[in-house]
Amino acid sequence: MLTCIIRYQIDPTKKAQFEEYSRNWGQAIPRCGADLIGYYAPHEGSSTLAYGIYNVKSLADYEAYRSRLSADPLGRDNYEFAQKEKFLLREDRTFLKRASAPHSPGIKT
Repeated sequence: MLTCIIRYQIDPTKKAQFEEYSRNWGQAIPRCGADLIGYYAPHEGSSTLAYGIYNVKSLADYEAYRSRLSADPLGRDNYEFAQKEKFLLREDRTFLKRASAPHSPGIKT
């Protein structure tokens, strides 16, 4: 299992647009095959850092998921919304693999 963490730099005057963008991904991402953990908007501290976090089984599964997402009507609309509103100033993706065991007895790997 891989965890994709997307780090966004957003326009702090357009936090509401980022939150709408996040809610839209909340519908499209699971439908297209990734396990969405969530999107996180600034609250305290930095007013420009936001995150999206989801799991995929492998990089091959990620590529298939991205293909489905690009064909999804809401996915396409959401991408166009971000381009039009220009609230995303920077977007970086990193893929991480869990290196420790779960710390809660109820979580299975």
